[in-house]
Amino acid sequence: MTASNERPVAHIVELARGIVPPMNPAGRPFVLAAAVLTLLLRRISRPLGVVGAVLTGWTAWFFREPKRVTPSRPGIAVAPADGTVSHVAEAVPPAELELGDEPMLRVSVFLSVFDVHVQRVPATGEVLRKVYRPGKFLSADLDKASEDNERNTLLLRTVDGHRLVVVQIAGLVARRIVCHVDEGDKVAAGATYGLIRFGSRVDLYVPRGSRVMVESGQKTIGGETVLAELPGSEG
Repeated sequence: MTASNERPVAHIVELARGIVPPMNPAGRPFVLAAAVLTLLLRRISRPLGVVGAVLTGWTAWFFREPKRVTPSRPGIAVAPADGTVSHVAEAVPPAELELGDEPMLRVSVFLSVFDVHVQRVPATGEVLRKVYRPGKFLSADLDKASEDNERNTLLLRTVDGHRLVVVQIAGLVARRIVCHVDEGDKVAAGATYGLIRFGSRVDLYVPRGSRVMVESGQKTIGGETVLAELPGSEG
């Protein structure tokens, strides 16, 4: 192949990379299993092989991790997940953090099976606490899911000294919460830190006095949508 022919091919490959998002490593075992199943089904019949191929493609798509451009403006908290804002209210943060009964502002984002399911850090700072708590698997769009469902909770301290709480909550069909960060880790806003498999919810608690920038029913883009301006920010 000549150099002139290689350039168009490289260009096409680059365009494909821009259109097809990369996959989170947590999805590789599932995609591999689906691919093996496809090969077995293909030996049985061509239509079953097509079904397996569709399943493999959907699995890879579910675990996609698209690149995001996080706002660099200080004093903000960005959406920790793609989805739809289901609740905006004052609420006491999860009891396992032992932060007392002082309420914070809670923004809940519901993730359907069609949304990107990786979670992203809402603000640059440090992980102060990480607590996993087993629980129920109620539908994640219910308000009581914040209290009753299985969850993984992080307490963050931003570079400006604000305390934020972000909670991964399992949903009706979710059975696995993955969190890649630990206490003491330094984290950057917009960076991927975890994943919930197959339908879920993520709650972000910000200090009272913050200016919430979204409303119930609004779509969010993880790592990009500004959910709140924190106290003391100039907006």
